[in-house]
Amino acid sequence: MPPIGSGQEGQLLDAVDDNKQPNGQSSTPAGDQPNTVVELKKRITLWNGVAIIVGSIIGSGIFVSPKGVLKHTGSVGLALVVWSGCGVLSLIGAVCYAELGTTIARSGGDYAYILEAFGPFCAFLQLWVNLIIIRPTAQAIVALTFANYALQPFFVDCVAPDTAVRLLAALCISILTFVNMASVKAATRIQDLFTIAKLLALVIITIAGIVMMSLGETEHLATGLEGSSDSVGDISLAFYSGLFAYAGWNFLNFVTEEMIDPFKNLPRAIYISIPIVTVVYVMANVAYFAVISPADILLSNAVAVTFGDRLFGVMAWIMPVFVALSTFGGVNGLLFTSGRMFFVGAREGHLPDFLAMINVNRFTPLPAMFFTGSMSILMLVSSDVYALINYLSFVQWLSVGASILGMLYLRKTKPNLPRPIKFPIFIPVIFLVAVVFLLIVPLYAAPRDTGMGVLIVCSGIPVYIIGVKWKSKPKSFNTFVQKITKLAQKLFLVVSEEKEIDDTDTEKIEHVE
Repeated sequence: MPPIGSGQEGQLLDAVDDNKQPNGQSSTPAGDQPNTVVELKKRITLWNGVAIIVGSIIGSGIFVSPKGVLKHTGSVGLALVVWSGCGVLSLIGAVCYAELGTTIARSGGDYAYILEAFGPFCAFLQLWVNLIIIRPTAQAIVALTFANYALQPFFVDCVAPDTAVRLLAALCISILTFVNMASVKAATRIQDLFTIAKLLALVIITIAGIVMMSLGETEHLATGLEGSSDSVGDISLAFYSGLFAYAGWNFLNFVTEEMIDPFKNLPRAIYISIPIVTVVYVMANVAYFAVISPADILLSNAVAVTFGDRLFGVMAWIMPVFVALSTFGGVNGLLFTSGRMFFVGAREGHLPDFLAMINVNRFTPLPAMFFTGSMSILMLVSSDVYALINYLSFVQWLSVGASILGMLYLRKTKPNLPRPIKFPIFIPVIFLVAVVFLLIVPLYAAPRDTGMGVLIVCSGIPVYIIGVKWKSKPKSFNTFVQKITKLAQKLFLVVSEEKEIDDTDTEKIEHVE
């Protein structure tokens, strides 16, 4: 029996009316015109876009471990310069991605840009490493961070049990996966709400720091550049640590197709978001130095919590709660964008077909979201999940560098490609030089981790040859894949993108066996 989506049965399933329930009653809200095309809808507004960028960047880093920058700079003044410099560098990268996102107006981010510039092989390797390591590992670790801080008020004098932490992390991923499967609007509202909570936490820290400075607590800030490192290697590692906290500035490019008027709102969201993050990051660090000595910051595993303990007394519990809220929103942003990347990869034929299908009622990439959440939960089972993250920074910057190189390559090979936004060429060149520098640093600082990252990327080569290039697969294998696709379509009530729906065939899906 052929899979749903091809032949007579596929035509019946593809004919499901996304605006009607099985009883024939319309589910379209009063006053709305029914949309008869199954596709990802444009529901992300400008402010949703700002929330996605800000909410994805601000995770646990600024609350937990700003000591990395201080450790390598050696002074308060130079640390603040590096935090500011990381914000400027992130803004330069983000404006390059504004040009990429409006020139190649497809979801998928780096994957889509590498595919357009360098073809399917390089794009598949980028997708592969995100599929098996980067995205599920990042989501699992941020969820574990959420669970640790959410449980901290209940385990004041001891460490929370590992089983409880992992179960709560799994619950966090499960809830947010369900929300993302059910509704784009609900997912973006969660992102909006938790982004506000993150900014509120940083505003509270900043105001508290300003109050302390007004009371004369400026001795640590007054040290300025005393003790600054003059080592190029140390400064490089300081930037590396700072840029890790800015990770997520390119996440809106993963959902370009769902943005309302992306040619205007994508760059506007970038121009608004990155300066906001830079200002709150620098001000939060100023507040930390007003209250905590550099030596104590280097000893602290959670600077924001130490800050709360010093200032807020019985209300010190609000800091771990704010970190938990921040990381909860971070998980949502990661899930939301990861699902779109895998959806686009499947649409290009690099992943199983059912991952490129859309629920006919919710208009969400439901199978891709379910797959993303499931992979993240599986990562929670591994005791080595934290070790995997060490391999990722090199691969992530390699992906960014390939995208910027692709941007320059397309300017030369396709000069007539419509470019609603086009920046002077020195901007992407400056950023590309910075990325190359960031790729060289790990070779010096962590050669083993860099080597493992390269091996993980190369592990996708045989998968590409067998899964994508090999077209004459055994009939039994193709039949198995078709059965899986058909089962997924029935289970998730999904069809391929852009299927015109005939109202007369609304209820025929019930008769497909």
